[in-house]
Amino acid sequence: MSTTDIIDTLAGIAPGSALDAIRARRLQARENAQKSYLALFEPIDASDVSLLERAAVAAFVTGLHGESPVATFYRDKLAASAGGAALLDAIDAEIARGRTTGPYGSYPAGPLSVENTAGLIYRVGAASKSALGTRLVAALEHAHLLVFRPRDASSTDMKALLAAGWSNTGIVTFSQLVAFLAFQVRVVTGLRTLAAVNG
Repeated sequence: MSTTDIIDTLAGIAPGSALDAIRARRLQARENAQKSYLALFEPIDASDVSLLERAAVAAFVTGLHGESPVATFYRDKLAASAGGAALLDAIDAEIARGRTTGPYGSYPAGPLSVENTAGLIYRVGAASKSALGTRLVAALEHAHLLVFRPRDASSTDMKALLAAGWSNTGIVTFSQLVAFLAFQVRVVTGLRTLAAVNG
């Protein structure tokens, strides 16, 4: 089990630095973020979402956010996972296919409809499907939905995951993982920006 704080590592925060002191002011938030990372990426039970699946989804989601130490970390994590190296080309291809801006999607008819925005409806490319397998194809498509079109998520999307072999517990874990990664990317980006500004 990792004992090094992952956000500190990815943000390049040295012990005793000014940013270390800033993070120490929110000790509970710091500890909870680390506990979330450990629960999602070093779980006691990975039976519903394998370590390989977690690493593949993480590499994809963080890659969609662009080049960063976070994306590099999870790509390396996938490469180091059992069977992960075989997925790297497919994940890289799908990041390129899925990269876009957002959020977008449609609200139910009403006052928020003026904010409806059309955008990419992502589907895994045919060339990647055999390498990824049914479960990861469904996972990447759903992850893209959560990242860029969360307002469009519906019960039909859950059924697609179930049909691909995901359990209810697996879907919850997988959704938590995507949410955590979005949080982690933003926190690390913010901390690195703060470090650059304060030089």
